[in-house]
Amino acid sequence: MSTTSPETACHPCGDKPASICVLGIGNLLWADEGFGVRCIEAVQQRYEFAPHVSLIDGGTQGLYLIQFVQAADALLIFDAIDYGLAPGTLKLVRDDDVPRFMGAKKMSLHQTGFQEVLSLAQLTGQYPRQVLLIGCQPQELDDYGGSLRPIVKQAMEEAIRLGLEELTQWGAQPQARSRPLSERDAVTMDQLALAAYEAQRPDAQAACREGDARFFPASNDLAGA
Repeated sequence: MSTTSPETACHPCGDKPASICVLGIGNLLWADEGFGVRCIEAVQQRYEFAPHVSLIDGGTQGLYLIQFVQAADALLIFDAIDYGLAPGTLKLVRDDDVPRFMGAKKMSLHQTGFQEVLSLAQLTGQYPRQVLLIGCQPQELDDYGGSLRPIVKQAMEEAIRLGLEELTQWGAQPQARSRPLSERDAVTMDQLALAAYEAQRPDAQAACREGDARFFPASNDLAGA
């Protein structure tokens, strides 16, 4: 796993935003596309933050996320991004480059929707003063019900470290969680949390992920009908 970062990665450390939003987007039902959601889930399970910090599981909500983006002075985004790099590679993109970058090579419908969110925030003059996208190159997307591939799961740890480093500079005051996270407060439902999701997934044969012959007959069967 490697990391790439733009030369514009620095910003004035004394500029402390009044409202911080940490957003994970993606679809956890499609293997590595769940990277962003899994990052926000892990961050919330491990850390607590100052009152002006919001952690949001954005999933695939698209334009429904506009209120969170417009209200934030600083926005940190975790997402799976197809950079055309080696699987598990992290890339950091900042500020006004984020909507342009997300629109350059769309990987899925959720990115189309979120690019529109960022563009709308710019048009309305309510774009966060500081934005950081921490994106990870996926390895596998075409696996419905699948989980993160090992190399992408490993990249989560570095992505979270980079995110916490940025949040500390922004004044988010991350601290190791001192009390258990209740199901009510969790950004991800217990049934969809990473450990439960992976433990309860049936094997490929039981799940009929290759097709069930009762409903999807082979082409040679159709030819003889």
